[in-house]
Amino acid sequence: MALSDQLLNPNKKAEVVDDFCKLIDEEVASKSGISGLAIKAGYSAVKGIKPGYIGYAVEQFLPGLCTALDPIWSESVQKGDPVTHFVASRSPAADAILSVTDARMESVRSSLALGTYKKLRGSAKKNVEEGIPGLAKLLKKHTLV
Repeated sequence: MALSDQLLNPNKKAEVVDDFCKLIDEEVASKSGISGLAIKAGYSAVKGIKPGYIGYAVEQFLPGLCTALDPIWSESVQKGDPVTHFVASRSPAADAILSVTDARMESVRSSLALGTYKKLRGSAKKNVEEGIPGLAKLLKKHTLV
């Protein structure tokens, strides 16, 4: 069954979006150093656009993310240990995620969100790769019953 069939299921979607938001919050909070400060400041600014903006953004990105990640997740499930295999595939998974976010940012109306994304895009792959273990667990939680 495709990721979109499971993650976009109307009976689950709100919980999935909430879990994605929590994962993003945790990943941002875990950043340290000068680059961590920049990420935290940018994330705080984007969260301040309006209440619920991060959840809205996740909901908008989710269909594309499902499509982009589905081949990697399906292969991970077939290998028998989806979390371990998905984590081992962190580089192509990060590339898939960033291809979706890059495309989606082309139509974002918020100049603050777009400007923040452009400033942080250079270090994005490393940061996305660091979040892959949490993402793998989230996918397992919502897809493997």
